[in-house]
Order: sequence, then C-alpha cells, then structure tokens
Amino acid sequence: MKSNIFFSDTSIAFSYKSDKELKKCYLLFSSINNPVFSKLGANIVKLALKLKLPIKGIIRNTVFQQFCGGESIDQCDSTIEKLSRYNIKTILDFAAEGESGETDYDYARDEILKTVDKASTSSNIPFSVFKPTGLASKKLMEKMQLGEPLSEADKKEIEEIRQRFDAIAKACHKKNIRLYIDSEDSFYQDPIDQFTYELMERYNRDKVIVFNTYQMYRKGMLENLIKANESGKKDGYHIGAKLVRGAYMEKERERALEKGYEDPIMPDKESTDRQYDDALRYCVENIDNMELCSGSHNEQSNYLLTKLMAEHNLERNDERIYFAQLFGMSDHISFNLANAGFNVVKYVPYGPIETVMPYLFRRAEENTSIAGQSSRELELIKKELKRRRSA
Repeated sequence: MKSNIFFSDTSIAFSYKSDKELKKCYLLFSSINNPVFSKLGANIVKLALKLKLPIKGIIRNTVFQQFCGGESIDQCDSTIEKLSRYNIKTILDFAAEGESGETDYDYARDEILKTVDKASTSSNIPFSVFKPTGLASKKLMEKMQLGEPLSEADKKEIEEIRQRFDAIAKACHKKNIRLYIDSEDSFYQDPIDQFTYELMERYNRDKVIVFNTYQMYRKGMLENLIKANESGKKDGYHIGAKLVRGAYMEKERERALEKGYEDPIMPDKESTDRQYDDALRYCVENIDNMELCSGSHNEQSNYLLTKLMAEHNLERNDERIYFAQLFGMSDHISFNLANAGFNVVKYVPYGPIETVMPYLFRRAEENTSIAGQSSRELELIKKELKRRRSA
C-alpha cells in the first residue's frame, strides 16, 4: 500500500475559507511572524485587559476568531459543522489554564463534563480533553514531585484532584468518549502521569478511554512510553498515547539553569524529531494494545505516520489512529489528510475571552518561537491567494 499524501495542495487546505477570510489570516500571521510586534502586541493587550479598556471586540474579531471556536460550547456549533463538511472532527477544549482555587477547579471540571455530554450527542466530537492545571494546583503537584512532606490539607487537596480527574474519566467511560489528558511542565508532570495511569488501569481494560500525552522534546520519553505499554500489557489494560513535541522549551531550559538541575529537553531539534518518529513507529508496531493520536504540525512526521500505516496494512480510517492539529493552524496538513481519508481531529478551544487569553498568548509565542511555523503559514496562504487570483 502507498501513502500518496501531499501537503502542498493549498486548494484543499484552504477550501473552507473565503477570499476575505484568507486575507484576514494573512494579516494576522504577518503580525505574529514579527517577534517584536508579536511581543509588543501581547503586552499591550495584557495591559488593556488589566485596565479594563474596551478591546474585547478587537480580540474577538482577530486572534480569538482564528484560534478559538467561541466563548461557549454552543457558540462552537458552526465551527464543528464547518469542519465536519471536510471530514474533520472536533475536540472541544475548554481553554482554562493556570487557574487557582477550588472554586475555579470545580467550575472547570463541570465545564469539561459538559463537553463530554456534548460529545456523546455528536459523531463529530469523538474526544474530550482537559489541561491538568485547570483542575489542580501547580504548586501542590510540584511539591508531590519533589517528595516534600505533605500536610493533611495537602493530602485532602490531592484526593480532590483525583476525584476531579476521575469524574471526567468515568463520564467518558460511561458515554464511550475518549479522553486526552494534556501534558504540563516537566517539574510537576510526574503526579499527572501517576493520576493518568491510575485512570487507564481503571477505565482502559476493554477499550481505550484515557490517553496520556508524551512530550517528545523531553529526554527519555520514548522509554517512558515503552514502559507504560509494558505495564499495561502486564496488568491487563490498554494504553492511549497522544504524542506531541512540546511547548515549553525556553521556560524549561531557563528553569533548569536557574535551579541547577539537568536540562530535561533534548539537545536539539534533530534528536527531538528522531524520538518523535521512533515513538510513532513503536505505537504502530504495538497498535493491538494501544491507540495513538499524533498531535503534530510537522509535515515529515505526519507523512511518516501515513507511510507506517500503509506498510502495516492499516486502513486509513482505522479508529485506533488519529492525526490532530490545533484549530487555526496547519490547515494544509489537516485538510489534506482528511481529504485522503485519514482520521483527523482539530483542537477547538473555547471560553470567555479573559479565560482564553493565556492560551492565545501561548499560541502567539509558540508561532514565533517554533522555527518557521508562522512563516510557513504565511507562505501557504500567499500561495493560495495567488492561485485564486490566477484561477
């Protein structure tokens, strides 16, 4: 079997955008592509929001519209429907992160449970997702990872974290919706892994419900994935593996230098790419005990996975394998994969503008810091605009 997938067809990549929408995308990515302008813009927006200046309309019609589905679940309906017309499914991602306090955490849990309910009524929403820092204290998880003494209040809070995680996983299991648990910074990721594997052991016995996220720019992640799969086989449950490269490289390296511990990040992009692609190979070779989501904006890794599936005689729409990209980014990958019959899902963040802003700031930073990301987006948009003018 041959893969026969090409990511250069912009007529497919941007088929869902009008000329006006495409020109708007071009202006937005031109701004993001300039690191100085991008950083200045982010600082101005932060200050304006702090001063309660009336800029929400500008945000809503620019960066929010590009990267988010709406301010509520129901406002995402048009995005879900539009993507489904092109064979792309949706993950509703309540974009709360770094909240603090039990009230915020419980609110986020309840909102995520609503996404599970929504998913259970739509064939276009096969997954739910949550970011652990929307449900749990970073400081407490860091304390757990360091092995520091825990107070009775700490122990009570840890049990409440477990209950929040479990409430979501239990709802997903009951309604047959798969659950992605996102990754966080390495210095408090271990407790998240622990909670996640507990949920896998509980809910992944007959089918894969819970997925852990493996950041392949971290050292030793392939070994962690292999160890997890071996443990699952030994104890009678299946592994859900979502592979990503990672999003916190600069922060991780700066912290390691400041605190005097070994840098947890792979030495260079090439070693990260190797580890990611080796993990893809491992997952496909072990697909009978696993499900895989490749969360990548890297053309070569996406192409490799299509090739591996062909080599192992796996159908393009094999439900055990999904390709995932963020809404508003890498449409040339998502739409061409979907057009070729592969399972594709877009992360569609939503939430009130104030809640979503940390996510949007991170998107802008990542587009600027990931080598060539926004430049590549610009190049493809330019190519499509030129094609339409000459058509």
